[in-house]
Amino acid sequence: MRLSRYFLPTLKENPSEAQIVSHRLMLRAGMIKQQAAGIYSWLPLGHRVLKNIEQIVREEQDRTGAIEVLMPTVQAADLWRESGRYDGYGQEMLRFTDRHERDMLYGPTNEEVITDIFRNSAKSYRDVPLNLYHIQWKFRDEVRPRFGIMRGREFLMKDAYSFDIDAESAKRSYNKMFMAYLRTFERMGLKAIPMKADTGPIGGDLSHEFIILADTGESEVFCDKRWLEMDLKGRNVSYDEDLEPMFQELTSIYAATDEMHDPATCPVPADQLETRRGIEVGHIFYFGDNYSKPLGATVALPGGEQVAVHGGSYGIGVSRLVGGIIEASHDDAGIIWPESVAPFPVGLINLRTGDAACDAACADLEAKLTAAGKEPLYDDRDERAGGKFADMDLIGLPWQLIVGPRGLKNGVVELKNRASGEREELSVESALAKLVG
Repeated sequence: MRLSRYFLPTLKENPSEAQIVSHRLMLRAGMIKQQAAGIYSWLPLGHRVLKNIEQIVREEQDRTGAIEVLMPTVQAADLWRESGRYDGYGQEMLRFTDRHERDMLYGPTNEEVITDIFRNSAKSYRDVPLNLYHIQWKFRDEVRPRFGIMRGREFLMKDAYSFDIDAESAKRSYNKMFMAYLRTFERMGLKAIPMKADTGPIGGDLSHEFIILADTGESEVFCDKRWLEMDLKGRNVSYDEDLEPMFQELTSIYAATDEMHDPATCPVPADQLETRRGIEVGHIFYFGDNYSKPLGATVALPGGEQVAVHGGSYGIGVSRLVGGIIEASHDDAGIIWPESVAPFPVGLINLRTGDAACDAACADLEAKLTAAGKEPLYDDRDERAGGKFADMDLIGLPWQLIVGPRGLKNGVVELKNRASGEREELSVESALAKLVG
């Protein structure tokens, strides 16, 4: 993609309305534009990051055996009245009446809808276990939307819902999602710590939030320092095996949100306890038959007895993760994207647009990188080098490949790693091998 033809409305100054780093950098990098309080348009660069995160989430859900569906954004109020949640949910739920005077709502979550789908389709114990998920825009009418997409009103979310025959099998589904979440965030370059959490309006008696540590986090969190040293990359997770021992091992290492932390009973010595601020990026719940009983979601056992299924729900804030990654990975110059979610893997910078040798070398590099599946963002604008460098640092692509007339005369190009800042001069072939390899 050539920058001269791309839509990338970057800003040189910090927007006055942006209070935290991610909001400031997303506006400056031309990723989003506010349409109303807590509601944003996603511009091309931001949309590419959003889609990359969404795909990682989808791949890790699919690995567990979860099946993707797509449910409506607008839901009937009668279904929520049937579950008993309609009156108690609060003003965060956007309610409205259609032209036929039927009460409707813009869904903040989908427990009722998915349970209705299940109860009308599943009849036997053979139909479970089942885990259905979707990735969908939702709306919660926050009283004070702020911090850009971190606490917006409209947001993209992955929510999954499991159905099982009893508590024991439901716990197996919970454990799968627990480990899948750790894998998901790890692939995005994040250390997300599972913390015992309150179940809130979802209900149930087992819940974990997945928190990334950041100075601008919304709440205080507490964890054993061993979490900061832990590397989960080497763990082999098989979803066909019993994951309870792994779950018990990890949850035995203390971590809790401020709502669940009690200094009087905390088992971790003060010098081993890390007190930080954190950002929630995922939340999982086991809620038993809280929804299946009032909604009549039952299956028949081999003997014919009808039993209410046990359920769980599992959410990941896909759009929120964009801000969370920036909060965890940035410097004074701008964003530093992990390679797995970056909008482009490489920024190709032509220092002398219009110079025949530079133009030819960049066109060749652009073609070869694209053919190798590493499409670059090629800055072919007739701008000063300083402005090009500043924009590339701001948008945070993992690599910058810099082509100038002096280097070409010596048979080299410059390769910069955005995260480390390290630069090296390489032959064109060596630079390509490093980027593609």
